[in-house]
Amino acid sequence: MRLYEFEGNDLLHREGIPVPDYALAATPGEAREGAEKLGLPVVVKAQVLTGGRWLAGGVQTAQSLEEVEEAARRILGSSIRGWLVQKVMITPKVDSVREFYMAVTIDEYSGTPVAILSAAGGVSVNQIARERPEEVVSRYISVIKGLLPSEARRMCRGVGLEGAEVSRVANMLSALYRVFRNYDALIAEINPLVRTSEGDYMALDAKVEIDDSSLYRHPELNLSLDSRIPNTLERKGREIGVTYVELDGDIAIIASGAGLGMASMDIISRRMRPANFLETGGAITAELMYKVMDLVLQKEGIRAVFINVYGGINPIHEGAEGVVKYMKEHQVTVPVVAKALGNHQEETWEIFQNNGVHVVTDVSTEKGVEQLARLLESDK
Repeated sequence: MRLYEFEGNDLLHREGIPVPDYALAATPGEAREGAEKLGLPVVVKAQVLTGGRWLAGGVQTAQSLEEVEEAARRILGSSIRGWLVQKVMITPKVDSVREFYMAVTIDEYSGTPVAILSAAGGVSVNQIARERPEEVVSRYISVIKGLLPSEARRMCRGVGLEGAEVSRVANMLSALYRVFRNYDALIAEINPLVRTSEGDYMALDAKVEIDDSSLYRHPELNLSLDSRIPNTLERKGREIGVTYVELDGDIAIIASGAGLGMASMDIISRRMRPANFLETGGAITAELMYKVMDLVLQKEGIRAVFINVYGGINPIHEGAEGVVKYMKEHQVTVPVVAKALGNHQEETWEIFQNNGVHVVTDVSTEKGVEQLARLLESDK
């Protein structure tokens, strides 16, 4: 789960990293009030869960209260990469003399935490690494020992820092690692970390993304899904514990794993249009399958449901009971095709066949999709 910038700033502040004061506003009037309290000039920043705010006009400097209101009026209600801006953050404008990039994330190849530091901040670290690789320093972090102070200082010297600045920035890098570790983050990033004209260091923009599966460990963060997942069906999928992504088609998909789900989407796409991606994970129950049937059929215009499940650790016969219960109670009239293999497969087939589900016993997903296509053709 990605955090809004102001939420990321709060976590940095908890670990001792200096961040600007801020005010949140949902209206131009609230933005003006926040600027009055903070003092001019200020920066008005869209709060959305995506990058590219600068290019989209979602970050604007204001020298007067009138400019604050006008900037908030332009930004609020606008769309940035598909995200509707519902709140802006007002922060004092900070004069900086130098910018850095700092992050702790997971290396996708080794699965190991890695700290990254660059003397060129404010731009994409990938761009820096391509154009000026000598300005980026990275170091793998032991999950047992953590980021050692000596390692943090060595990284700082590696980007050209000297004297007292080495210890100051190294302490901030260590604090950023604590944010990463303490909140089960996938990435904790500051871009830019600035040295102000007064010689202080401050994080001007925070990007923090927390592992979804660890959210139960952090009730103190009080994170709401409503503002993070604007799509109603995708939000409902998260609430019932499945991965659901709405697409623009009309063939609903229910799969018991990401691989089966992607394969189903790809094969269906050759001749039809998938309505969604949905994978249940390894905890199928009758109740869960009842809920996912309700979920996928809430989308308007669904012509059929394609179920692709494998009974390894999943009790697919129990899941079948949930599917047919939903079909009976809601009088489902669209074709439902199920490819169900593995543990309890014969029992699963019998449950489906006795209740109007078209069963595919072949191991090939292509065969299941072919049967689905024939059913739809015959209904024309």
